[in-house]
Amino acid sequence: MTEEEATEWIRAEFDVPRETMTRLDDFAALLVSENERQNLVSRGTLPHLWARHFLDSAQLLRFAPSPDSTWLDLGTGAGFPGMVVAALHRGPVTMVESRRLRVEFLHRAAEVLGVSDRTTLLLDRVERVPTHKFDVISARAFAPMGELLELAHRFSTEKTRWILPKGRSAQSELEAAESSWQGSFRLEPSLTDPDSGIIVADGVTPQGRKRA
Repeated sequence: MTEEEATEWIRAEFDVPRETMTRLDDFAALLVSENERQNLVSRGTLPHLWARHFLDSAQLLRFAPSPDSTWLDLGTGAGFPGMVVAALHRGPVTMVESRRLRVEFLHRAAEVLGVSDRTTLLLDRVERVPTHKFDVISARAFAPMGELLELAHRFSTEKTRWILPKGRSAQSELEAAESSWQGSFRLEPSLTDPDSGIIVADGVTPQGRKRA
């Protein structure tokens, strides 16, 4: 998919106003500039930010249970998917990132995108984040699925939806997780890579254990 096609898909899919599209462009420019200071994304993907990162993040919103869902994004890094979700989603978004320079960048990105009032940025490791329940939990390139579920299960309820882009390892990670976790799991195709998948799960609970 070209940059123009990715941009048009996001605009049309979510009926994004011109002002928000301009803010996303500004976010892209900020990211390119900051990438000279810290390695936010691979340099090889910089000419393809919309197709490789923006669309890859925005497509997750198709699986949100509602436009106002509270959203937790773990290991947000350069802002994917959390910052793009915040720009396109009505509900509040909490992002967890353990690297100080990344969080400083995310604060600037939130200002550029005009979402500072709807985002919470936590500089910490997931293990130390106070427990709070969310409607949606996402993570991109954060941890293997089994480890991710173990770390983040305390942020979920029986109604929480997990939306996890897992690349080409999606099927194998899903099969491994299903040996220890129960719930409704499905694998959705990714728009950015035909060989990649997005794991969407509901009612996730450890095998043999009742939810507290």
